[in-house]
Amino acid sequence: MQSHTAHRGASPDEPSFAELFTPKLVTSLREGYDLRRLVADLIAGLTVAIVALPLSMGISIAAGVGPERGLFTAIVGGIIISALGGSRFQIGGPAAAFIVIVYGIVDKHGYDGLALATFMAGAMLVAIGYLRLGTYIKYIPYPVTIGFTAGIGVTIFVSQIAEIFGLTVAKMPGEFIEKIETLWHAAPSVNLQTLVLSLAAIGFILTLRKVRPRWPGLLFAVILGAVIAAAFHLDVTTVGSRFGSIPRALPSPSLPDLSLAKIQAVFPSAVTIALLAGIESLLSAVVADGMTGRRHRSNCELVAQGFANMASPLFGGIPVTGTIARTATNIRSGSTGPMSGILHAVFVALMMLLFAPWVVYVPLAVLAAILVIVAWNMMEMHVIVRFLRFSSWGDRLVLLATLGVTVFFDLMLGIEVGVVMAAFLFMHHMAEAVEVQSPGHATLIDRDQPDDTAHPFAKPTIPDDVLVYRISGPFFFGAASQVSTAMARTTGRPRLLIFDFSGVPLMDSTGAATLRGIIEDAQKRDTRVVLAGMSYPVRRSLVRFGIHRPHVNVFTAPSVEAALSRNDATGELAD
Repeated sequence: MQSHTAHRGASPDEPSFAELFTPKLVTSLREGYDLRRLVADLIAGLTVAIVALPLSMGISIAAGVGPERGLFTAIVGGIIISALGGSRFQIGGPAAAFIVIVYGIVDKHGYDGLALATFMAGAMLVAIGYLRLGTYIKYIPYPVTIGFTAGIGVTIFVSQIAEIFGLTVAKMPGEFIEKIETLWHAAPSVNLQTLVLSLAAIGFILTLRKVRPRWPGLLFAVILGAVIAAAFHLDVTTVGSRFGSIPRALPSPSLPDLSLAKIQAVFPSAVTIALLAGIESLLSAVVADGMTGRRHRSNCELVAQGFANMASPLFGGIPVTGTIARTATNIRSGSTGPMSGILHAVFVALMMLLFAPWVVYVPLAVLAAILVIVAWNMMEMHVIVRFLRFSSWGDRLVLLATLGVTVFFDLMLGIEVGVVMAAFLFMHHMAEAVEVQSPGHATLIDRDQPDDTAHPFAKPTIPDDVLVYRISGPFFFGAASQVSTAMARTTGRPRLLIFDFSGVPLMDSTGAATLRGIIEDAQKRDTRVVLAGMSYPVRRSLVRFGIHRPHVNVFTAPSVEAALSRNDATGELAD
């Protein structure tokens, strides 16, 4: 038998710990940082800050906390993510995806509970990153990602209806059905001035995006809305009338309540925040890679997200993650690296210092209009329609189930249901892809190969007392029953039973147990079993599960022809 090294092949050395977790800021500065790059990053940072300012306030208000907490998050989270992250262009801050989660936590546990859950989520992300588990987040299927993102968009859209119409609602409930009922009962209290201002803001932003896409439409809408509301003395709710004045500096850092009872109470919420922050940040990093041709370091990025979420609540912030829209804006504005993300946070801090006295005049209807546009973009109706039109029935079911559970029950439950359904669907497809071919006493011919196609095991002569089975596809628990069924149809007592494993890329414990049962069955009939053409991963799995001599009387051969020509395979499995 060949050595393991030969089967594994030469593989490049794995990157070191330092290489995996060196922030992109360090990498960028090592390349040289001159005045030209600084000017480009200043322009990009200012542009992103102009976008981030109204979004940060709107997101935090929609999440049930004051607008200043969104600004604190953009400043603290933005600096840490850009300074420590594994993506050159990632912009950190409060994200619309967190609105539903944060609202529910604040409603149930207050801000102290949210601060503790965010801090715990940050610690989880740091651990996930350093344990190098970030690569597993990519295994969340595409239909699940579309479904829960659209579900969050629907929930945000509904949550902003009260502000858009100026409805009088004492407190908006967290559950979706209860929200609809509350809005229905509050419908008679619609404020026409608020509704007109909201619709005008939506129309203005969308029009400006079409005719002047590079102009900061969100900031212009906020400024014009505040000026119009003040000049015409409109009867609309403003930031000042609901929340009072806005602080002009960050608060002093303070730790959240770390009591055991509180930790246990908010632990599920912390897991949800960690999962969503990880998914959102890596999705944003992937989008940035696609726009720039660069490659991010996923585990380094998660570590940065973790430290940002640990720091944000210390300064009165909310959960922070990478934001796709702001990251894309950063790239389009000419960013050369992470310094623009740091500068964006500095500019937000300067804006808060300089313009805090005027923020109180901003109508909540305008901020709600911004969030309605964000929610509509999150729903991606064109993507969903195209997906439902062209995808398989199974993927459609996964998407719709994830969306429905996210909207009507819970985001975390929606992701869990979607992933489990997608996993079962994948296992079903993989099991169907496995083929067990037996040529009887004739010749071994792969029916998927054209007659004139060269095949390493094509048409060997098989004696009458020999059976050859070729298994194609992963030999896992979903396919084990197919192999067992095929073997149950075997009649007579062949002298030699050869399994061609050249088409098997992997094997799990169920497959190994099934194979062991087949071998032991054959031994009772005095049939010698040969496993031919195994790859290193399959051979390693067999050894791990005890399918080797002297535990099991099984032999190996490099190919079916070798087993037939020697007529007596003597190789042994060893690890």
